[in-house]
Amino acid sequence: MGPKPSVPISNDLFRQRLDELVNPRHPLAQLAQHIDWSGFEREWAGFFPSHRGRPETAPRLVAGLLYLQHTFALSDEEVVWGWIENPYWQLFCGETWFQHNLPIDPSSLTRWRQRIGAEGMEWLLAQTIKAATSAQVIKRRSLNKVIVDSTVQEKAIAYPTDSKLLNRGREQLVKLAAEAGMTLRQNYNREAPKLGRQDCPLRPCPAIPAHAQPPEETQDAGGPSLARRITPIGQGTGAPQAQGHRLTAAGGAPAQAAAQG
Repeated sequence: MGPKPSVPISNDLFRQRLDELVNPRHPLAQLAQHIDWSGFEREWAGFFPSHRGRPETAPRLVAGLLYLQHTFALSDEEVVWGWIENPYWQLFCGETWFQHNLPIDPSSLTRWRQRIGAEGMEWLLAQTIKAATSAQVIKRRSLNKVIVDSTVQEKAIAYPTDSKLLNRGREQLVKLAAEAGMTLRQNYNREAPKLGRQDCPLRPCPAIPAHAQPPEETQDAGGPSLARRITPIGQGTGAPQAQGHRLTAAGGAPAQAAAQG
């Protein structure tokens, strides 16, 4: 069933209208006056041929949420929850009084996009151009030529990581070898994708070799000469040592760890 027709709403003695609450010079408040919202009801009337069932959501509400979502780069959930907190958004979507509940379920926006399709989204864009012309923001002769800056245009490209660049170089070398008639012992065509997936920027630090251990530290003159040496578990000629570090004196004899209480 199609949406309910919009009817004039009388004033409420205990509530203040949104158009009296917000700043009329706000960009959204001014843009709402230049968009032909009745055109959405005429354009989308063919989506609801049946006259039975639950009334559908108002077209202005759906169109307004889609405009806000695209303008502020929000998800379905973010634009719906932000609509509750922003009176300008509610006024832009056709509300008369401030609302405290969700206008629609976020999943409804997905169904509406599937319903209107790509042609409907292009038609939404055309309505914004008409609104800009009505507000005299742009001139009609400006529409004869469109200039697109490709530096900020979204493109479906892969990020050039180190592993991908190395694999691309390997592919070029294998191709050149095949063109030159060279027979390679192994071209790594099967192993390269697996190695690329295993590549990770966070790798564990390698173990510090024994020869790279910090030099021995001794006490200042006046005290007993005591050196600290870190011995890995299980090394040495004697029996396996206990877990932890071993503290030895300069002469090689084990030092007393602590006074027994």
